Amino acid sequence: MNFENKKVLVVGLAKTGLAVARFLKDRGAYVTATDLKRRDELGSYAQEATAMGIALKLGAHEIECFTGSDLVVLSPGVPHTIAPLEAARTAGIPVIGEVELASRYIEQPIVAITGTNGKTTTTSLIGQMLEASGREVFVGGNIGAPLIDYVNSDRRAEMVVAEISSFQLDTIENFRPKVGVLLNITADHLDRYDNFGGYVRSKGMLFKNQQSSDVAVLNGMDPSVSELEPLIDSQRLYFNSDNSSARGAVIRGKEMTCSLSEKAPVVFRLAKFKLAGGHNLENAAAASLAALVAGGDQTGIQTALDTFEGLHHRMEYVKDEKGVQYYNDSKATNVDAVKRSLESFGSQVILIMGGRDKGGSYSLLNGLIKERVKRLIAIGEAREKILVALGGLTRSEGARTMEEAVNVAHQAAAPGDTVLLSPGCSSFDMFTDYAERGEAFREAVRGLTKGD
Repeated sequence: MNFENKKVLVVGLAKTGLAVARFLKDRGAYVTATDLKRRDELGSYAQEATAMGIALKLGAHEIECFTGSDLVVLSPGVPHTIAPLEAARTAGIPVIGEVELASRYIEQPIVAITGTNGKTTTTSLIGQMLEASGREVFVGGNIGAPLIDYVNSDRRAEMVVAEISSFQLDTIENFRPKVGVLLNITADHLDRYDNFGGYVRSKGMLFKNQQSSDVAVLNGMDPSVSELEPLIDSQRLYFNSDNSSARGAVIRGKEMTCSLSEKAPVVFRLAKFKLAGGHNLENAAAASLAALVAGGDQTGIQTALDTFEGLHHRMEYVKDEKGVQYYNDSKATNVDAVKRSLESFGSQVILIMGGRDKGGSYSLLNGLIKERVKRLIAIGEAREKILVALGGLTRSEGARTMEEAVNVAHQAAAPGDTVLLSPGCSSFDMFTDYAERGEAFREAVRGLTKGD
């Protein structure tokens, strides 16, 4: 694509938007960035864009900016259905996302991972498996560096491992991963999609351009994933499947057997795998299949399974304070993720939930709240909705801040209890992202002894 002297509009000026603007500017485009936030709200992003010579249209999306451009590039945080984008499409102006733009410049094979839960863990684990197998890998996308940063750098890896969100899939055209991994699909982002079916279709876009030589790694027990199978033309491998004849990964006890073809199955040991919960075994199975297909070897994959420590804010152990264990699962931004977290613990859980509601139902948690949660503490914009939905199932109350929630949990806890931050909501009511929310929890937990 030739961007010389082309007028390109970047919609959404945060980490990804800034990276896209830099890429386009370096290639001679006249770049304008638009964002609903004001300059003071954008902080360093606006400062960096101005320093690069990017024109800014902030505080509103002016339709004239969209219809007067040669190309519009959308950041994943911006809904692809807003009126100015529809106006641009009606005017015949191409509208693509950052992932689509970057993929047009990536020559290396792409391993792409999506799903409602487990994307970041699985993406990181695949990267570690391939690196331990001696491969040069770039890991990024919806985590770490945007794909466009890789394109705009001097680095060239042997393959690209990318976490891809449904928002990023909404704006692809030709994006084609050599290996596509779909972990699961449960209700999420219903504040953004018209209904659950729309969200499912978005996830299925991962396989839109795959061909018969490509591979799809699929959750064999997820009914929503199964609905998409008639649309998938690539070769299929399954994890979490009850079909013993299907090619893929099967876990029995502390062993995982991966069968890819007529060749002898590859067996991996799980005795040293550190991540708790059945959902993380599913992630390990999906990652192992993807890594094998992408060129990982048995020794490297086994090394990664033995040594992978997990990630911050994902079932992260924080500390033991007087016999009470504290876990930070701030990345649990939907109800199904909370369910998976609670399933990893026994009874006597003090659960901190809340944030910005995403439009789903909390009823999925009813049984686990009754069985395992001795106290529920709700925070954020969704506080009252959570208390109405779940408050009658266990002792419950609200808190205004993360520090207050942790202090209430601390006072209520007894030795042997677990205090779990698993919000089931987005973080944007109180924090910039889930990581800042998790750090606020960690900081509050670390400060507990100071008040004793």
